[in-house]
Amino acid sequence: MKKIFLAVLLVFFFILPTKSQAAAGKILFIPHDDRPISYHQTVQVVEAAGYKMIMPPQEFLSNATNMGHPNELWQWLFENAPSADSAVIASDSMLYGGLIPSRKHDVSEEKLNARLKNFKELRRKNPALKIYVFDSLMRTPMAGTKGDIEEPEYYQDHGGNIFQYTGLLDKKEISSLTDEEENYLQTLEKNIPEELFKDWMDRRRKNFSATKTLMDFTRDDVIDYLILGRDDNALLSQTHRENREILSYAEKNNLPKTKFQSMPGIDEFNILLLNRAINEMTNEYPFVNVQYNKGVGGDTVPAFSDEKISASIDAAITIAGGYKISNPKRADFVLLVNTDKNGETLWGHNEYPSGGEFKPNLKADSGTKHFVKLVEEYVKKNYPVGVADIKFANGSDNALMKILKDKKLLFKLQSYSGWNTATNSTGFAIGTGLLAKKMNEKSKQKILATRYLDDWAYQANVRSVVGKEIFRKFRDPKFYYQLEDKLSWAENRNTELVKDFAEKNLPRFDFLHGLKIKNTWLRMFECDVIF
Repeated sequence: MKKIFLAVLLVFFFILPTKSQAAAGKILFIPHDDRPISYHQTVQVVEAAGYKMIMPPQEFLSNATNMGHPNELWQWLFENAPSADSAVIASDSMLYGGLIPSRKHDVSEEKLNARLKNFKELRRKNPALKIYVFDSLMRTPMAGTKGDIEEPEYYQDHGGNIFQYTGLLDKKEISSLTDEEENYLQTLEKNIPEELFKDWMDRRRKNFSATKTLMDFTRDDVIDYLILGRDDNALLSQTHRENREILSYAEKNNLPKTKFQSMPGIDEFNILLLNRAINEMTNEYPFVNVQYNKGVGGDTVPAFSDEKISASIDAAITIAGGYKISNPKRADFVLLVNTDKNGETLWGHNEYPSGGEFKPNLKADSGTKHFVKLVEEYVKKNYPVGVADIKFANGSDNALMKILKDKKLLFKLQSYSGWNTATNSTGFAIGTGLLAKKMNEKSKQKILATRYLDDWAYQANVRSVVGKEIFRKFRDPKFYYQLEDKLSWAENRNTELVKDFAEKNLPRFDFLHGLKIKNTWLRMFECDVIF
């Protein structure tokens, strides 16, 4: 009897596939452009966890100088979908060419409808394929910026008025305007050129209609799961106006959160949906515990968002296929969120370049000291800890990072993120942290080092230093947004400073040899960390 039992055990342990072997499914991934965070930094995380990624040729994706190639992407998708178990697809790439093209395109409604029908054809030809899609509502930036490539050119002159005008329209629909606000609304309307506002709203109308069609496809199981992102929006704005209608439409069509979510952000959706694909493929349901810094904490409404960060984080966990729990002892991942005690978003770096000196704020306030103790306590308890650093906009909290370095806690984390907006950072920290348990130690170190060099070294320090040097050297701040023929100079200077930062703040990992910083989108806004 014992021999028979032993034979059965041998079958289970050596013949039947283990969990890690069963997890080797293929995931097809089409991002919304080839920015490092959208493209290979996300892929690096998933591949480090042991999954095979099927990617389109990079030249098919939109970048700083082209509007993408939807027709080529559809052809590639139809050819490669049969070999995949699941597909994570940016609808903006398939409909307009990419995320930024979705804000500036001149695609006709007829062509959009034809491209939308391709989703039904994809389902018809691949009935077993899990199809996860992320889409975006057009953003409403608070103002335009000279040299910004992300909006129509007229937005740099009229963007501020458009934002305020649509914000007042939003408020008027929600509640009411004072007499002063009503007068200001009429003044703004007169100051915005009619033909430019019509161009902006016509594009929004087409994109909004396409989003509703994608929601219909999700209701009808053409799409298994759909996320709609609200990038760069505010409590009162055109994006917020449209989202109210979207939520009403979802309710009328009985679209539950198990099928559809609308939330602030966009760039983090790829890693969250890739997690969902993996968790559904492996039948895993990870538990996530979330703890906030003292003060306002989860009730913080961060810059570029129209809701509390706690709501965004709860939605991100659901999107990833996880469940939020209150007990950190039972959690597969514990997310610690560094917020300002007053619920503000601080702007200590990445200011518009003026030529002045940049000095990082290394003085820890009471909130930072409290947060460090929380990190230290949870790491000592061997909880799988990740940090979402959202106290500052676009970059790490320098005071926090210095203490974490001094206490040798940086590489005891499972994930870290502080690179852009609050929802970008929290979503990426969750998506990376949930996959960290599947990685070997070197892969984990490399991914953490990438974030520290990007979010801390570059975004919170080097970008500000070099931005001011650009202003002093070339006397025109436009080169901060469009490096043009200054690209080589900027990349060399960025590399020099990031290397120096790494030598002073990170361990001497072998993979840091030959470190380079590239500005592949020809601007200072983001960088690519190359080992």
